[in-house]
Amino acid sequence: MNPFVKRHQDKITGVLSCFDRVVITGTLPDICYAGAMASYLSYHKIRLFDYPRWAEPLRDELREHAEHLALKAGVEIEFIRRHKAFRKEDRIKAIIADRGDHPGLVHIFSAMESCTAYRPWYDKKKGYTTLKTTSGKCLHYYFYFIDESFGLCYVRVPTWAPFRLQVYFNGHHWLAQRLKNAGIPFQMADNAFLSIADPKRAQTLANRLDAKQLHQRLNRWAKQFCPIHQRFRAGYHWSLMQVEFATDVVFRLQDEFQPLYASIIRTAVHASKADNVAPFLGRKLNTAYQDEIGNDFSTRIQGTRIRHQMGPTSIKLYDKASIMARVECTTNDVSFFKIHRWVEQRDGWAQWKLAPLRKNIYSLRDLRKLMNAANERYLAYMATIDTPSAGLRDIDKMSDRAKNQGRSFRGFNLFLEQDHRLFLTLGRGEWSISGFRAADLRSYMPNLSPGQSSYLLKRLRTHGMIKKIGHRYKYYLTKFGRRVLAAALKIREYVVLPTLCAYNV
Repeated sequence: MNPFVKRHQDKITGVLSCFDRVVITGTLPDICYAGAMASYLSYHKIRLFDYPRWAEPLRDELREHAEHLALKAGVEIEFIRRHKAFRKEDRIKAIIADRGDHPGLVHIFSAMESCTAYRPWYDKKKGYTTLKTTSGKCLHYYFYFIDESFGLCYVRVPTWAPFRLQVYFNGHHWLAQRLKNAGIPFQMADNAFLSIADPKRAQTLANRLDAKQLHQRLNRWAKQFCPIHQRFRAGYHWSLMQVEFATDVVFRLQDEFQPLYASIIRTAVHASKADNVAPFLGRKLNTAYQDEIGNDFSTRIQGTRIRHQMGPTSIKLYDKASIMARVECTTNDVSFFKIHRWVEQRDGWAQWKLAPLRKNIYSLRDLRKLMNAANERYLAYMATIDTPSAGLRDIDKMSDRAKNQGRSFRGFNLFLEQDHRLFLTLGRGEWSISGFRAADLRSYMPNLSPGQSSYLLKRLRTHGMIKKIGHRYKYYLTKFGRRVLAAALKIREYVVLPTLCAYNV
């Protein structure tokens, strides 16, 4: 059991981990880049300068098809003249409240948006014509519908080649359909489950999102909303564009959750450093890393939120429905994560090695494990920065001398730089799951010698702050150690330093 969940299990009604927002991109390999488009036109004996003439009938066919679907479903196509004038999700929610949540087409939006396009270009030096990629604008349709298996979804269809689709579904809505089919009662608010009659069964169902079934649905939706893709032999190739994976910890009472959440999130703002973010996400930070990394705290209408970002991937904590803590891992590039897999080399041989995750939809199974592990590490980290009230009385015990077999070991002083650095190192998220060794301490405290790191471990064990598991040279924080760590870091980072800075102004 996760340390945070175990610590508050008497206040928690359930824990659920599943995919939340998933956005998938569909590309046609036959025409998805300029070279492929040029080859396609040449194969069909169409001049490259006639590319616009070739694309116009397909554009008109998509428009007529959208109007036919709207007439058949009895809905109107709503043209969005000004972006961000309203949230499409709010409009869809209001429509569903009137029509009901039965399967079928809900609404269609249309808007002029940017898209990828091609332009003919003649190379005078080489003496031949080719296509170049450019940006343009075309009419896009947003088909919002309720699927009998995946719940509320949308398909975004551009009316100009290369007809790159965008498909959205929500893992919580998908799970809701599964719970209905299994006859398991539940209560839902937006995209969160407030209660589920059988949480263990729900988690088992959430783990069964099948990429094959998803692939079949994607092909069906492409045929339904973008029928011109059947002209291209290879069909659509589906890849992951944006994925969110959420872990919800639901509490019994708001009065128990809100004070705890407020203490955790405001402590995390000061206690979480940039080099803590990488371990949350299963990565190591080194000098070669160039992307953005850091923390962001914001207050929204719905509540407060803290977000830790590393390049295209982030992990955040916020309150949902004022009664649950949601830890959510989000990535805009799934290749950020790495796994051991077979990699084909240029010479044709395959090698088993650590490599970036593939972007196709069949990586969802591995991605679920990686993102769930990130959420678990963050929850375990939350246990170390939990409310310090229980640890305040233990700080004296930590700072006093302790004896072991007649040998005296001095206590810890948070205002000494070496002890403060040690506490920051012990508070790293990955130690809560995998433990740490003396070599791990030296990697984050480079001035330590092997003898000094062994002495530190002995001091920590003598004071009861860490424990050794089995016959391995790995150590974990004890309950006492977590309490002291939370209290000490919060007092220094959240109380002492801001107060001293205020007096120095």
